[in-house]
Amino acid sequence: MSELLPNIRWEKVYEATLETLYMTGVSVFATFILGIILGLMLFLTSKGNLYENKIIHAIVAAIVNIFRSIPFIILIVLLIPFTIILIGKMLGQNAALPALIIGAAPFYARMVEIALKEIDKGVIEAARAMGAKTTTIIWRVLLPEAMPALVSGITVTAIALVGYTAMAGVIGAGGLGNLAYLFGYQRSQYDYTWVATILILMIVFIIQFVGDYVTSKIDKR
Repeated sequence: MSELLPNIRWEKVYEATLETLYMTGVSVFATFILGIILGLMLFLTSKGNLYENKIIHAIVAAIVNIFRSIPFIILIVLLIPFTIILIGKMLGQNAALPALIIGAAPFYARMVEIALKEIDKGVIEAARAMGAKTTTIIWRVLLPEAMPALVSGITVTAIALVGYTAMAGVIGAGGLGNLAYLFGYQRSQYDYTWVATILILMIVFIIQFVGDYVTSKIDKR
């Protein structure tokens, strides 16, 4: 192994892998929560739904569309002042989290909205006819009915976030992207680039497998 990968220091690879998993895990969890909140707001305030409100819907939709449209590498730079206020520094895994979450949550929110729109209106109307409260409809009807699509959506988003962590690594967030850039590119130790690429692919494949498995288990159709 040392002959094939002469420059590799495995403790650095291990540390970088943990950093990537940390950034991905925390940002996926936060994106799932925030994305569902934003998606529910988009759905519930849209025309003909439980909390129909054109103004709120327009504001939330504008926020989602704006942050969803900004390229991630630019978003990181734009959020540097906010990150410094929030985290206290602009380098490291924690400093990457605000940009990762703010970049991914609007993307996932649209997936949540689409998943909720695909629910049969008759199911919602039946729950309302039985006297169910709005909170009950949300927790017992909307989210359970949409859960397979929500899990599928967060799987796609998680894979995108792995790519985002690699980009964040280039500007000092750590992780496998930082490892590939500092050692593979700047020092021309290309075995680091190959190892980082293979590990990122493995992480993506595992996320996809787990997401597909969970979706198949909870899908009642």
